[in-house]
Amino acid sequence: MPTSPALEPCHQADTPAEVGIIRNSTFADDFVCVIRGTSEHAEALKTEIGEVLAPLGLEFSEEKTGIITIDEGFDFLGFTIQRRHKRGTNKSYVYTVPSQKSIVSVRSKIAQTCYRSTLHQDFSELLKRLNQILAGWANYFRHGVSKHVFNDIDSYAWQRVWSWLKKKHGRMKIRDMKRKFCINGWQFATATARFTGASIVTVTRYRYRYRGKNIPNPWHQQPLNLSITTGQ
Repeated sequence: MPTSPALEPCHQADTPAEVGIIRNSTFADDFVCVIRGTSEHAEALKTEIGEVLAPLGLEFSEEKTGIITIDEGFDFLGFTIQRRHKRGTNKSYVYTVPSQKSIVSVRSKIAQTCYRSTLHQDFSELLKRLNQILAGWANYFRHGVSKHVFNDIDSYAWQRVWSWLKKKHGRMKIRDMKRKFCINGWQFATATARFTGASIVTVTRYRYRYRGKNIPNPWHQQPLNLSITTGQ
């Protein structure tokens, strides 16, 4: 599974007011260019990149390509990156959170795992399978502001598991099901497994912001000082 990309310098202009300050973030054939400038700077850079790609037989995907502001936000490698107002303050920060598409995807996997067709499974095997899905998903998204999302996903998974148990043991009373299948209140558990969910994964939201400034650019050892031409 891909890790979050490093943010590396692409172009540093001699005259920021004319061409803007540009950084790029890449993974495989996906990339984002971040500009401190105007929409005209962004359009000029898009044109220049298109001219570089054309001789290679490559072109932009119109579906994935757009020019937006950080306040509008964008999705990249499963994350939504957007500047938002922090509740309780008058300050705004750029947040990196799991995208809505990623959340829908993992909820779909949970639903499939707890579908009626799996009622023949042993409860321990169901819990182990869910833990694998949620731990893998959470480990990828732990490098962001994800704790609240993890708790919501666990709540959804708990409801699906409870519904699965009621279908499998429909004649049992709720208090008997709780006594047999739960510990520490309402935590699902058996003799060989217990539900741990996504929230067991520790969020380390600042790791890749730090790394992005310190990973060396593999294409050149010294920073380049280039100006962008705008279609001359």
